[in-house]
Amino acid sequence: MTDDHRSGCPINLSLEVFGDKWSLLIIRDMIFGGKRHFRELLRSEEGISSNILADRLKTLTESGMLTKSADPSHKQKAIYSLTEKAIALVPIMAHLGAWGRRYLPVSEELSIRARLMEEGGPELWERFMDELRAEHLGPVAKPSEEISVRRALQSAYEEVVGRKTMQRELDEPSG
Repeated sequence: MTDDHRSGCPINLSLEVFGDKWSLLIIRDMIFGGKRHFRELLRSEEGISSNILADRLKTLTESGMLTKSADPSHKQKAIYSLTEKAIALVPIMAHLGAWGRRYLPVSEELSIRARLMEEGGPELWERFMDELRAEHLGPVAKPSEEISVRRALQSAYEEVVGRKTMQRELDEPSG
């Protein structure tokens, strides 16, 4: 063990890499939201500040969770990619979402993805990780003939949001 770490405990060492709130939310937005650019990540619902985002992106890149490269579509933009280390967090994210749904006051629209990930289990997680590998690491996995897991999760989210919006409109008194 080196002096750079509090202990050699695998949980402690893992938390030193991705254990703060913002790092996990950045990884969440990249995994589930397909966000790859600074400005996209800055628009997270939780309201991360630009200096915190820049710091966490730097830390995640230095720890081997992300890579940063020039965006070929725009000279002044960088594009962030997940590494295998970050993609391997999909099952952990699925478990965190399932735990949150079970024990915390979540909203239906923001927990639908967690429900589908929990219901899909390890088979869905593996398919999703293969999609992420193809998107972030290059075509290392055979493209699936099935609908994209991210698209299915996003469609379920949009369906819940649409239903709730329609219900609110129906519930409003007409004047």
